[in-house]
Amino acid sequence: MSKSHKKYIVLFILFIFPIVIYLFFASGKNNFALLPVLTSVVDDVHQWETLTGKSAQFQDRITVLGFWGEDLSNKKGDALNLNQKIYKRFYQFKDFHFVMVVKQGYQAQVEELKEELKAGVGTDLIKWRFVFGNDDQIASLFNSLKTPLQLSNKYSLPYVFIIDKELNLRGRDDDEDGGTLYGFNAQSVAEINNKMVDDIKVILAEYRRAWKKYNKNTTP
Repeated sequence: MSKSHKKYIVLFILFIFPIVIYLFFASGKNNFALLPVLTSVVDDVHQWETLTGKSAQFQDRITVLGFWGEDLSNKKGDALNLNQKIYKRFYQFKDFHFVMVVKQGYQAQVEELKEELKAGVGTDLIKWRFVFGNDDQIASLFNSLKTPLQLSNKYSLPYVFIIDKELNLRGRDDDEDGGTLYGFNAQSVAEINNKMVDDIKVILAEYRRAWKKYNKNTTP
């Protein structure tokens, strides 16, 4: 190989190749920067009863939403998985919280479950919110998600959902295992680790970028 050819190869490696790599990742930025909206404007829960009397809401929050209905006796495993893999990792982010939908009349069982979680994992559960509704309220809220999933006869299911600050259901429209991923199976540690953690990171990063952009544009 001639010296001139070697010179061009060295120049390519030093200058052109890094630019090509940059353009490649820059072109793909939009594909990975946003978590797709699967359903627009789901119902909110700001008028539902809570344990504390303080209202919970999806508006202006990043919410992990679950439906426990009257099936609390079978939800300890789900709660532990979510607490260990998601809540403990992200609860310190502002405006991030969990909302679990429970059948009216099961307040005492929720208190017991919370005490078990506190004793077992030692986590501050301040951002675990529980809302209570009747059968019709729970069904109406679930139907507003517009997913192909179904509630059990106890108004529960193992899946949890990501709701953004504008009340939109977020998920995956190109999941490798099933096309559209509306929710995450809280009984599957693998699914939480391999998918849900990543998607929570994406939506938190999305709002951080929006916040930084807003501050940049409003700074005198």
